Parts: sequence; structure tokens; C-alpha cells
Amino acid sequence: MDRPLKFFLTSITALHIFYSGAEVIKDPSVLNVHVVPHTHDDVGWLKTIDQYYYGTNNTIQHANVNSIITNVVNELKTHPERTFTYVEMKFFHMWWIDQTPHVQNEVIDLVKSGQLNFANGGWCMHDEATTHFMGMIDQTTLGHTFLKNTFDYIPSIGWQLDPFGHSATQSSLLTSGVGFNALFFGRIDYQDLEKRRNEKRCEGVWSSSPSLGTNVFWGLTGSYGGNYGAPESFCFDTLCGDEPIVSNERSAEYNLDRKAREFVDVMITQAAQTRGNNIMLTMGSDFQYENAYESFRSMDALWEGISSFQNAGKLENALGHFKSINIFYSSPEKYARAKYDENILWEVKSDDFMPYSDCKHCFWTGYFTSRASLKRLERAGSSFLHAARQIEAMDDDTDKLMSNTESDIFDLDDAMGVIQHHDGVTGTSKQHVAYDYAKRVTRGFQRASTYAAKVLGRLLGNPDIELK
Repeated sequence: MDRPLKFFLTSITALHIFYSGAEVIKDPSVLNVHVVPHTHDDVGWLKTIDQYYYGTNNTIQHANVNSIITNVVNELKTHPERTFTYVEMKFFHMWWIDQTPHVQNEVIDLVKSGQLNFANGGWCMHDEATTHFMGMIDQTTLGHTFLKNTFDYIPSIGWQLDPFGHSATQSSLLTSGVGFNALFFGRIDYQDLEKRRNEKRCEGVWSSSPSLGTNVFWGLTGSYGGNYGAPESFCFDTLCGDEPIVSNERSAEYNLDRKAREFVDVMITQAAQTRGNNIMLTMGSDFQYENAYESFRSMDALWEGISSFQNAGKLENALGHFKSINIFYSSPEKYARAKYDENILWEVKSDDFMPYSDCKHCFWTGYFTSRASLKRLERAGSSFLHAARQIEAMDDDTDKLMSNTESDIFDLDDAMGVIQHHDGVTGTSKQHVAYDYAKRVTRGFQRASTYAAKVLGRLLGNPDIELK
């Protein structure tokens, strides 16, 4: 439960905000709407990792992560005002190693400019209930090492949109403890959500560890609707059924005027459920932006339409207590900075967001024990990975880093990274996907154990050592 204690946000570490988008207006009579385009790409769920990445087995679910990243990058290159947030480094790493040096240099420029930013930055978006804290740390480290070595980039935002409840360990050790300035997520108990919306408490400060003294700003996503997607009827992805924006007034399908007014109503409603004059719209959901052109085109048309109507005085009676709206492409980092700068006294939460339920008698707790053998395999794999790392550190014949894909323990590192996913160790994936997780861990075991035996044999003078 929340304590009546207030906490004043005063410090924030360096952020990666450089792009030439619109600036936040600090005037409290202006509502700043931070539009954050993003995609949530499950590292295995209904399909395996490779099926998701390459776009195969679409009879189960249409998804092609390779196309998503490629098309988003192309849109960012030609429109410097646009931004995009990416999260799952397993997929981004797969995409990155397939690119030419020319494309890689273009992406490096997008990261440096702030157009392309990374939240969380782990190998996956890990679960928070069935994972061990070492597994959470390992997969986060693996992703962060890739970002640091590739882009000299250090993520500063926690982005746990989809896990089924949120733990105090995530807040303290895996958010504040790793240097994140904020933590955003979508799923909390439906009764808690309703109460918070009614009381303007959809954002606040989380202080979950009295011993560590960690404090972090937290906020809900998905316009506080209990998820992480675009507002209802404003999902412009081709996977959605919502109508696109038609701004041609000569067309019989013209809808800009109506959609602009509806969208303003959505923003004013969201602003009434939190404090301050900054809100964040998470425009994206599962495996979206495969057709990035259409998504960005509709968003551009809508933002331009709202600006035009506002300048013409057509929105005067629709803004509530605000005098104007400042809507622009942004990032979770920029939004966190804006919330810190508002100097608001926030209520402090000290416990967790567990268990999660989305309706009466609908508690998401079965995954605490489902697929026990896979959970056991994950724990065994994590333990052996730590042992293999120590053995690798004693290997005088190698200078390989943990994130080096040429390392003999990388396959295990990679497998342990993906199995921390909130549809991996939880046991909530399809059966063939669970088999794929197990196969990856087993393959990593085999390679790492062969390597460890070789090193130990050399160190002990017994080349016939075999690890079982």
C-alpha cells in the first residue's frame, strides 16, 4: 500500500536526449504530450525466437521482427523529427550482425542523435516472479554490454510493460540499483488501477527497499488503460483494425477533424489521471511497425491536424483547464526528465504490484509453478553459467569477454538470457516454444561444459577430464 509520505524528485543521471524534436514547455497551462513509438517483441511466446525474427509460421501469429527493425530504421533516416524506442536486445543483436557496415554506421548516427533509443536494454524483458535475481542481472548485463560495446550507450529507463505483476526486487535492484531513472509498466491489478485513475495516482515514486534506500520514479503506460498500447481506436499499425488518418478534405473518407477531437479528449482524460502537465502516449504494441511508413504517416497527419486546429481556435472548449497542447515525438528518457523537472511531491509506494489480476477471480498466478521442469533447467543453467565464467577467467589462452559471440560460453549466456523472458521461465509459451527454450539451454550446456573441461584439464594437467 502507499504511504502518505511524499518524496521530492531532485536528481537524474545523464540522458541521451539530442534529437531536434519539439521541446517541452514548462508553462503549467500547456499540456506536453510525449509520443513514444515502440514495439513489444516477445522473445518467444506463440512462436519461437527464430520464427518471430524471420517471420515464419505465420499461421500462428503474423510477426516479422527483421522487417520491423529494418522499416523503422528507414523511416527514422528520412524523418529526423521522428523517434523510436526499442527494448529486446536479443532481436536487435540478431538484426545488427546481418547488416552491412554502411547500414550499421547509419544506425549509430540515429542512436547518437537520440532518434533511436533503447529502454531496459536487456536481452529480453524478463519476468519478475519466477526468475532468480541473478538471472535477471545476467540477462540485463548481456544486453547492456552489447549496447555499450556497439553504441557506447547506457540505458537509463526501466521498461517492464508486459510482465504479469511487478516485484520489489525489480524496483530496487533491477531499476534504481542499475542506475535507471524511471520504471514504466502496464499491468497492475484492475482494482488498484481503477482506484489510481480516480485519484490521479498513476505515477509516483517507488521506494521498495528500506535497507538499500532506493527510490525510483514509476509510471503506467498505455494511457493508463492497463496495458501498453496506443489509445483505443488510435492504433495505426496494419495489425490493428483502427482506421488510418485521412487528411484529404476532398475525400469521402476524410476523418481528420473527428479523429483530432477524439484524440484530444483522450489526452485530456489521461492528463486528469496523473499530476503535472506532461503525459506519455505509448504508441505501439506486440510486433507492431512492420509497416512503419503507415504508422508514422497517420501519426504525422494527426499531430499536424491537431496543431492546425489549435492555431485556428477550434479546440478552445476541448482542453479542460489547459490553454494549449504541445504534442511531439519523444522518448521515455525525455519524458522522465520532464517529470523530474516538474518538481512535484509524489506519494511513495513501498510494497510490490503482486499478484496481478485483470478481472474478478482472474489472478495470474498459475505461472508461479507451471512447467516445473523448465524452471528447474533454468536454475541449473544459471548455476553452470556462473561456474563456466569463473573457469573462463582462469583460461590464459583467451581474452574473450562475456558478450563476445565467439566465446565458448556465449551459447549458454544467450540461452539463459532469453529464457528469463516473461513467457519463457514462466511457462506461458506454446509447447513447441518451451521445447525451443530447453533446446537452446541444452546446446549451451554442451558447448560450455566441453570448454570448461578443456580448460580445467589444461590447468590440472589432465586432458581427459569430462564434465557431466
